Amino acid sequence: MLVSKAARRYATALLELAKEQDAVERTFEDVQFVKNTIEDSRDLQLFLKSPVIKPDKKVNALEALFEGELSELVYRFITLIARKNRQNILDEIAAAFINIYNQYAGIIEAEVFVAKEMDDKQKSQVVKRLEDVTGKKVNISVIVQEDLKGGMAIKIADTVIDGTIKHKLEQLEDVFLNTATE
Repeated sequence: MLVSKAARRYATALLELAKEQDAVERTFEDVQFVKNTIEDSRDLQLFLKSPVIKPDKKVNALEALFEGELSELVYRFITLIARKNRQNILDEIAAAFINIYNQYAGIIEAEVFVAKEMDDKQKSQVVKRLEDVTGKKVNISVIVQEDLKGGMAIKIADTVIDGTIKHKLEQLEDVFLNTATE
């Protein structure tokens, strides 16, 4: 998700407030809840981004939706965002907060591309190996792409380690084509 500068500024401010109040973990959990709530409801996404719906209706809806579900800090933060008519970037703010929190906590995100779904034991082995190599805590997202044939590719930030059979076959094909033309 593309995150605007405004979303990053709001997310950074929320993390700083959470640090001051010694509530970083609870704030992270609440922001994940908000992000999941928005992602799980296409109607809510359209409602928050709609220019036709009046801002005070959006404020009231967000207050009703999250009242009693979140810590006081995050609830007041969301209310403030809505009153400033920035509810249309609430999903971006949540995504930015999670990224900033991960940096703060020393957590990196990795995407693991595989041909077939991995079981929990395999996932934990991959996580352990990545944590050993990077020296950081790793959260993985497993993405199944059957055309990979086998093996796995791992993407961390802008680095890709490709150990898939598809990639190895492509490399082999290049070698054959290059030697055939010589």
